[in-house]
Amino acid sequence: MKRTFLVLLIGIMGACGAYFGWYFLRSPADINAAGGDLAWMKSELNLTNEQYDRIKLIHENSSPRIMALAAQVMKMRDELTAFERTRQTEGQIDFLEFARFVEMRRSVDHECLDSTRRLVQDTAAVMNPQQRERYFGLVSPAFMPDLARVF
Repeated sequence: MKRTFLVLLIGIMGACGAYFGWYFLRSPADINAAGGDLAWMKSELNLTNEQYDRIKLIHENSSPRIMALAAQVMKMRDELTAFERTRQTEGQIDFLEFARFVEMRRSVDHECLDSTRRLVQDTAAVMNPQQRERYFGLVSPAFMPDLARVF
């Protein structure tokens, strides 16, 4: 009985060790660490230190604009919620104001798409052809099919 218990205990410890070891090796990079949000690129695309530094600088330079656009998107989401609440409670809506909102939303969507494309293009310009192809495969060519043909 003791031998069976010992074998079972060793088996459970081995299974736990294998599970946690695999999880530790495969866990994603800490994105809160400095540059952690780009660490996946360095390992996944086999970037050199120089390439990584240039890409990190590109992302840092574009970050304020992207954050401003994200704030605009959140503000517009709140406006849309207010429009919907007004429509549900009062049964009517100010169509001129809603038309202004739709036009502004199109403009912000266009700016977001342009900023994203510019960031992806600038990042890809730092890479060699093999890295670039892999990068476009990761950032989804379905999102930017014409961008994949640029390089």
